[in-house]
Amino acid sequence: MNFDLTEEQQMLQDSLRRFLKNEYSFEKRRQIIDSGKGLDEKTWSAFADMGLLGFTFPEEHEGLGGNAMDTMLVMDSFGRALVVEPYLATVVLAGGLIRDAGSEEQKATILPKIAAGEHLMAFAHSEPGARYNLTQVMTTAEKTDDGFVLNGQKTAVIHGGQAGQLIVSARSSGDITDPEGVSLFLVDRNAEGLHVTDFATHDGQRTAELLLDNVRVSDDAVVGEPGNGLPLIEKATDLAIAALCAEAVGAMEALNEATLDYLKTRKQFGVPIGKFQVLQHRMADMFIAAEEAKTMSILAASEADSDDRETRRRALSMAKSLVGQSARKLGQDAVQLHGGMGVTDEMFAAHLFKRLTLINLLFGDADYHLEQVSDQLLTGTA
Repeated sequence: MNFDLTEEQQMLQDSLRRFLKNEYSFEKRRQIIDSGKGLDEKTWSAFADMGLLGFTFPEEHEGLGGNAMDTMLVMDSFGRALVVEPYLATVVLAGGLIRDAGSEEQKATILPKIAAGEHLMAFAHSEPGARYNLTQVMTTAEKTDDGFVLNGQKTAVIHGGQAGQLIVSARSSGDITDPEGVSLFLVDRNAEGLHVTDFATHDGQRTAELLLDNVRVSDDAVVGEPGNGLPLIEKATDLAIAALCAEAVGAMEALNEATLDYLKTRKQFGVPIGKFQVLQHRMADMFIAAEEAKTMSILAASEADSDDRETRRRALSMAKSLVGQSARKLGQDAVQLHGGMGVTDEMFAAHLFKRLTLINLLFGDADYHLEQVSDQLLTGTA
């Protein structure tokens, strides 16, 4: 596998990192979080001007025709700066679903608005008690003469409170864990019967709980083929996992840099603590953990666009498991090397550690995905 970036990819990464370094300071990030809005409009508009919001959309819909490898570069840079804007929710998840399964009218209406920074979206699938089981859907979609009536509850909807429109999964037939019978619906934020509870997570991001009480949608609100939404959900989840792996790598590299700087400046017994060999060994282990995660992130991005479900899901589970394990070890070691300062709100390292902890939990933690790979090996499907 070729790990080298193309000239265009390198230019993108350099310009984005330069922008974030100059315009997205630790203090500005804190102000965005304290505002409770979940994003900074000027920053989001700047992302649109840079082409980031339409990067993976088709050119005929104001996009640049990119792929998961391009998303990896963006999310890696976002991880380094701990960007809190809803890129994952709007562009990767919801935007990706519209790109891959939306009708021509839905694509023409929605994708250009996302690319221009004028439309925020979220994907609502997880439900209470489902944990990481994508097939468990209790929200119902009852057919009417002119559409559907949705009833149910969604939990942990990433940036659900900031979205002007949501893609909601609901069961139109079958039992609650039946892989068949799940459909996807576009639901406007101001739809009658939709109740949204927005709150902050401990890493500074925003998430929401949804209650759908007789929410009515029309037939043209269906995304993809009715009753066959699970493959779309799996593909969107895999793309999100690949993006999160890249974000984790960026955060790990930034945490390594912050820890190394601390070891060079913090003195004990009259010398920088970085002079102590045992700390040098631990720092070396942290560097190796980040490099291992980086290689798996590249694997995840290279497979995330594949239509080969078994190969794609196996590669994404392998990547999520190793990245989660590496992030946990690296984060804990970084906190130890910072001492008590490593968990204070004033230290950037503490915020990196919090985000890495949440990334591990999103869409299946390291133990869950290790189990998925193990099951595939035992059943002979790997």
